[in-house]
Amino acid sequence: MNRPYNFSAGPAAIPEEVLQQAAAEMLDWHGSGMGVMEMSHRGKEFIAIYEQAESDLRALLAVPAHFKILFMQGGGIAENAIVPLNLSRAAAVDFVVTGSWSQKSRKEAQKYAAEVHTAATGEASNFTTLPDPASWQLSRGASYVHICSNETIHGIEFHALPDLKALGSDAPLVVDFSSHVASRPFDWSGVGLAFGGAQKNIGPAGLTIVIVREDLLGHALPACPSAFDYKIVADNQSMYNTPPTWGIYMAGLTFQWLLRQREGAGTEELAGVAAMEARNIAKARLLYDFIDASPFYVNKVAANCRSRMNIPFFLADESRNDAFLAGAKERGLLQLKGHKSVGGMRASIYNAMPLAGVQALVDYMRDFERSAA
Repeated sequence: MNRPYNFSAGPAAIPEEVLQQAAAEMLDWHGSGMGVMEMSHRGKEFIAIYEQAESDLRALLAVPAHFKILFMQGGGIAENAIVPLNLSRAAAVDFVVTGSWSQKSRKEAQKYAAEVHTAATGEASNFTTLPDPASWQLSRGASYVHICSNETIHGIEFHALPDLKALGSDAPLVVDFSSHVASRPFDWSGVGLAFGGAQKNIGPAGLTIVIVREDLLGHALPACPSAFDYKIVADNQSMYNTPPTWGIYMAGLTFQWLLRQREGAGTEELAGVAAMEARNIAKARLLYDFIDASPFYVNKVAANCRSRMNIPFFLADESRNDAFLAGAKERGLLQLKGHKSVGGMRASIYNAMPLAGVQALVDYMRDFERSAA
């Protein structure tokens, strides 16, 4: 029997191959006589797991050599504090607010940065559009500029990262890429730091990935806890405190799964993240095209910034919401209820969601619309 299709926004679906491998290795990892959760984080077995995961992530995202990859804890919420503790240098920081997560980031940074400046916001459109970078009011001498490149709740995505130099700013770009990391190639040219919780596209909750340019290390505020000081974490290869060993292991299996992915054939074959991007474009197009062609469903986000990962939609007659969700569950389509702050429905179609899952959702939506006629 096929497993149901899980559209949860996070913790989210994990590739079935990864779950099967983890299950097979649960009691005995590679003949060690131990499961990964039982290993010392300083033992040779786990060090091998950690080093492979770090190497595979660097290859997968084409992370330049002058960036450090840190495996931390606390999720994106904690990084909203940890980033300004490390990078604000008691100066001003700029925020581009495009939805709920960048709102939270801005609010948290106000506790640590000397000044938090809103360079642009999409609040006037109820976060259905991205503010044009040409309209951003960036601060002179800001320590960094923060964006959330994919807003999980509102379904907004930067399809290309902003070029801050072209906007007259020398500040490093800080990117919260929690909900679309590894879903497409990543341009590191203007980025100072990117962070993300693992529980959407990489593995189980508990692991946070931080990728930070080396020249930004060593500037933590005095109040920054040692375990959250990026330089201390980097100098100790993410082992200053006991890291989330199971999360790193699961992320490593996911990285290997991603590296194996192929799309197309011959000279047109895509691999790894590029292959995933092609699939994600196809999945998103399938669902958006159906929604746009139907009078029964609506997506309110401007077409030029719609997320490929998180697709919120509403029924024209919202009195049918409960019936829609109940019918979806009967068809093996799980966790489609929208975030409580916006209502409606939301289909999160991360890397682990196959095209067949999106097709099954579209088929159900079509059948439900017909039954309601």
